[in-house]
Amino acid sequence: MKKLNLAIGSVLCSIWLLMTLISLIYTPYDPLFMHLDSRLSAPNPEFLLGTDQYGRDLLSRLLAASSVSFIVCASTTLIAIIIGGAIGAMAGYKSGIFDRLVVMVLDAVMAFPPLLLVLLFLSVAGPSLPSIIIALAIAYIPTAARVMRSAVLSIREKEYVEACLVLGQPTFTILGKHILPNTLSPMIVLATSMFATVLLIESALSFLGLGVAPPAATWGGLLADSRQYLGVAPWLSIVPGVVISLTLLGISMLGDALRDVLDPKV
Repeated sequence: MKKLNLAIGSVLCSIWLLMTLISLIYTPYDPLFMHLDSRLSAPNPEFLLGTDQYGRDLLSRLLAASSVSFIVCASTTLIAIIIGGAIGAMAGYKSGIFDRLVVMVLDAVMAFPPLLLVLLFLSVAGPSLPSIIIALAIAYIPTAARVMRSAVLSIREKEYVEACLVLGQPTFTILGKHILPNTLSPMIVLATSMFATVLLIESALSFLGLGVAPPAATWGGLLADSRQYLGVAPWLSIVPGVVISLTLLGISMLGDALRDVLDPKV
């Protein structure tokens, strides 16, 4: 089962990455160009996945939307892991008053559901790609900090860390060479989990009209636009829905496999 999860998850995530890379250099048509004489066309040799209500090629828009989703997920995860990891590492290593203050702030932020916190931020900053990334990063920095803090607290008590302290090694040397490398396993597993959650929230925001502003293509936006045409053009909702579901499935299966591989005790 572990090997199966790893294989399926890797394939599905690789397809998403491949779609993103392809969209940066090639799409069959301009995602914004309207073929007005081919509106709501069913899949055919000219438009492989059909067209939407404005005659825009669905395959081209799906590819363009994949890059938007990947940029949001990758940027959010990277920012949250780096900033949250740094905060959690210092809090777990220093402990004392600094640790208690950090935990209080983290608890206060985590008291808000991530989606609610993102909506609150976007209501002030307005919906845009940078705003979405910043809002999601703020929502998930506490989670990354909590995981890193727990890992550092357990590693800090190891004999080799105490030996480094006795030898008088600087704090950043101990953290960088002896503690942080041993926290990679839980942080990698957290990153895959965060990737899936961020993708789901980004799609939900786009579906609600709070994501990247139209006419830019997003997977959630494609689903939202298809609601009025379920009866006459079901491919408009089926295609992005299947893509979102398979991508989330791939990330989840890859995360489960990585957890099993990186933590032999599980």
